[in-house]
Amino acid sequence: MTTSSATTSGSTATTGLRGSVTEPPRKAPPGGGTSRLHRQEQKWALIFVAAPVIGYLAFTLYPVLFAAYASLTQWNGLGPMRFVGLQNYVNLLGDEYFRISLFNTFFYMIGIPIGLALSLALALAMNRKLYGLTAFRTIYYIPVISSLAAIAILWQWAYNGDFGLVNQFLAYLGIDGPNWLASTTWSKPAIIIMAVWKGLGYSMLLYLAAIQSVPRSLYEAAELDGANAWQRFRAITLPMVRPVTFFLVVTNIIAGAQIFTEINIMTPTGGPEYSTASAVWHIWRQAFRYQQMGYATAMAIVLGILILIITLIQFRLNRRNSFVID
Repeated sequence: MTTSSATTSGSTATTGLRGSVTEPPRKAPPGGGTSRLHRQEQKWALIFVAAPVIGYLAFTLYPVLFAAYASLTQWNGLGPMRFVGLQNYVNLLGDEYFRISLFNTFFYMIGIPIGLALSLALALAMNRKLYGLTAFRTIYYIPVISSLAAIAILWQWAYNGDFGLVNQFLAYLGIDGPNWLASTTWSKPAIIIMAVWKGLGYSMLLYLAAIQSVPRSLYEAAELDGANAWQRFRAITLPMVRPVTFFLVVTNIIAGAQIFTEINIMTPTGGPEYSTASAVWHIWRQAFRYQQMGYATAMAIVLGILILIITLIQFRLNRRNSFVID
C-alpha cells in the first residue's frame, strides 16, 4: 500500500511538473503555413475579386486599347484595318464640322449653372411646409424617369413654329415666337431649355437631401447672432451643399459632353447650318452614316481626353476651395 501510494504520488508529481513546462511550438502544416480553411477562404476571395477584374479587362480596358489602335487606322467597321498613323488626328485639325460640333457641345453646358441655380431654388422651396408638397416633388421628378426619346418628341412638337405650345403661349403675351428648331439663333437655346427641364427634378432631389441634412442648430445660432435670411443662406446653406454642387457639376459636364438623343430626334440633320450638331452626334454620323470608323474613333478619343481634362480641373478647384472657410 505504501509503495503503491508513493508510486502514485510520484506519477502525479511528475505529471504536474511536466504540465508546468512550456511545450515547444508546433510545426507549421504543409502548404505555406495556412490551414485548409484559410486556403479555401483565399480561393473564394480570388473568385469574387476575379469577376469585376475580368469585367474591367473585357469591357473597359480592351475597348479603350482597341479604340486607341482603331483611331490610327482607316476602317469602315467591317473590312480590314489599314494603318495610317496619326493621319486621322491631322485631318481633325482641318475638320470645320468637328470644330462646330465641339463648340455647340460646350455651348450647351451654359445650361448647367442655370439648371443648378433653379434646382437649388426649388429645393429651398420644397424644404418648407407647404400643402401638397409630396405631389409637387413627384411632378418635378417625373421628367427624370421618363423616356428621353419621348420627351424629345414632345418638345419637338412644342417648339413647332406654326402650332407649337411654346409659340401659342408667347402669342397670348403678344410675342411673335420664332421657328425654334429651324433658326440658327434659337435652336441651341431651345435644346438648353429642354435639357434643363429634363434634369431639374434630379438635381432638386439631391439638393433637398443635402439641405435637410444641415443641422438645425447652425441656423438657430446664426439667428441668435442676428443673421438675416440671405446671410444664413450664404454662410451656412451654400457651404453645406457644396459637395452636392461639385458632384452635379462633374456629372452634368460628362453627360453634357455626350448629348446625342435630343439632337438626333429634334434636329435629325444637325439643325440649320449645323447649329445644333453635338460632338457625339457628329461622331455617330461619321461612323455609321459614312462608315469612317477609324476617323470617328479618333474624334471620340479627342473628346474623351477633353472631358478628362475638364474633370481633373474640377477636382483640383474643388480641392482648393474645400479649405476656404466662409
